[in-house]
Amino acid sequence: MFDRTNLQVLANHARAAAENMAHTLHRTAHSAFVKETQDFTVMLMDRSGATFAVPMELGATWYPGLTYHRAIAMVDNYRPGDVAFTNDPYSGHVATHAPDTHLWKPVFVDGEIVAWTGGHIHNTDMGGAVPASLSRALTEIHQEGIRFPPMKLVNEGVFDETILRIMSTNVRKPDLNIGDIKALVGALNTGERKIQAMVRKFGKAGFIEGVSALLDHAEAQAREVLRAMPDGTWEFADYADEDSVEANPCRLKLTLTIKGDEAVLDFTGSDPQLGSSLNVPSGGDPRHTMLLVGVYYVLYTLNPKLLLNTGLTRPFTCIAPTGSVLNPVYPAAVGMRSLTCARLRSVIFGAFSQAVPERLPAAPAGNNCIVNVMTTDERTSRTVIAAVNPVVGGGGAMPHRDGTNGSGADAAYLKNTPIEITETETPVEFVKYGLARDSGGAGRWRGGLATEMAFRVFAPDSRITARNRDRSFFRPWGVLGGKAAGLSDMLVNPGTEHERRLGNIDTAVLQPGDVLDIRSAGGGGRGDPHEREPWRVAQDVRRGYVSPTAAERDYGVVIRQGEVDERATERLRMRQEPAAGHFHFGPEREGYEAQWTPAAYDRLTAILRDLPIHWRFFAKTEIFRRMKGRTGPEGVQAAFDAVCERFPELPHPRPVREAAE
Repeated sequence: MFDRTNLQVLANHARAAAENMAHTLHRTAHSAFVKETQDFTVMLMDRSGATFAVPMELGATWYPGLTYHRAIAMVDNYRPGDVAFTNDPYSGHVATHAPDTHLWKPVFVDGEIVAWTGGHIHNTDMGGAVPASLSRALTEIHQEGIRFPPMKLVNEGVFDETILRIMSTNVRKPDLNIGDIKALVGALNTGERKIQAMVRKFGKAGFIEGVSALLDHAEAQAREVLRAMPDGTWEFADYADEDSVEANPCRLKLTLTIKGDEAVLDFTGSDPQLGSSLNVPSGGDPRHTMLLVGVYYVLYTLNPKLLLNTGLTRPFTCIAPTGSVLNPVYPAAVGMRSLTCARLRSVIFGAFSQAVPERLPAAPAGNNCIVNVMTTDERTSRTVIAAVNPVVGGGGAMPHRDGTNGSGADAAYLKNTPIEITETETPVEFVKYGLARDSGGAGRWRGGLATEMAFRVFAPDSRITARNRDRSFFRPWGVLGGKAAGLSDMLVNPGTEHERRLGNIDTAVLQPGDVLDIRSAGGGGRGDPHEREPWRVAQDVRRGYVSPTAAERDYGVVIRQGEVDERATERLRMRQEPAAGHFHFGPEREGYEAQWTPAAYDRLTAILRDLPIHWRFFAKTEIFRRMKGRTGPEGVQAAFDAVCERFPELPHPRPVREAAE
């Protein structure tokens, strides 16, 4: 039996092993997106493929609850030195879009598999319809690049050259892909050596027992956090700006039920499977890690001493109906699932915020925009495709401090690439990179500021992809009197006669001299802005975080010549009405929900639920087209009746129509 001391020793060894794996990958990767932005993971897994250790210093933070067991089972006859891989979102449900290439390796001791090492790298490009493979406009998985179901990539230490040749033929920058994959294999080998060292220290049986105890301990920690919350049921919904090129909102809804030390997350009422690439391929797994990323953040916020492993997922059950945006069926496109996951995290934060309002922050920016450039380097006459920089945005205001500027909480693992490196590797010139004034939500604690980045291109037909563009209409929300944050934006040639606003479009073609300017959203504010100390507001003005106009308008603080006018501030604040309500969403959402009420969405959900899956998104789009001048559930039913008249082929779901009568 492991006592608490020995268990902590094993946990430290396991985390150190994972950190060593991460450093191996970080230092040997080829693409800037892996070695600089750090969009990768590594992990140690038990014999069943459940993660028991992840790094804390490097890489993405989404995957401590990832399980590989379904993918592992799809490959036969593992031998020492083998490495298997997949990037297919519909095979094994480990990869969740084609650029994420997952590898795993068995660790043998005395001829027996005692553990696995694994991880993923986000390949800069996997082929497909657009450079970098990802765009909201894509409509089926086949457009998103080449896919490999689970298979062996390395056989007893020897790479399968046929697989590498197939990949090289189908992707735009094969040297980057294969270089990053080989770096990840090196990381898995590092993890293998570290596990074998742990087995020597603790013994084979002791190691296996200890790994099981680590998972049990994390489960116990998660249950302890839940027990400290009140029992109850809370509902929350949030929106991605656009569900497709049709530009209707994509709604995610959560009903959170906490009872004792367990919780159910029911996503019924979320949009149907979309005709775009915003779908999240959870495969019906009630504990799929993509559905629970927001939960990890909540748990870790409430207990920073948590062990991050699959045990955290055990007290939670997710309900994601088949054929919905959170559980699509093949061949739905899924490449932009990270945009939907950002909104999914906001939904989870909003539900838990009602359960424990005194402990959780306002909404983070929730739009981790990844910018890729495909252009010609006139210095070498070579085509270059590279990730430029993530444009993340502000963190939500915390119960005890302002939100983090430019690095919004749930996407903070995406590191910025130094401008000098980007300009050396990619023929672009940065003209702006910094924080956007007045973008953080006002509050007793201010939301974190947005990031703004602008760069110029020099070659004709330079193609830009800016995936995860969102929050240009629905703002990150404030809480407990705090205000919603500033919106995101994307423009070509701002401030000139050729200025173009692109909104959430995620692909663009630029010509020589064109400048692309991208701004993220900020983080929501927390608490009444008129309770913020005037000296803090004055400090924000001096730092350029808040304009004098916004200081007066949002905080009731009058700044004259850089200093607080105490008397004018006191008079102004006496006239201010106290803020009301738990959430502040901003005028855009308030106006939208005047038409699309919760009851209207309930009716829409009931109608779509009774249609065949392949009709649902079409029916949703047609209903939205006919909602002009209509509101509420009656308006939705009338719009659907009009759709049925126009399209007699549409199956008539009698239960809904009878309920309407």
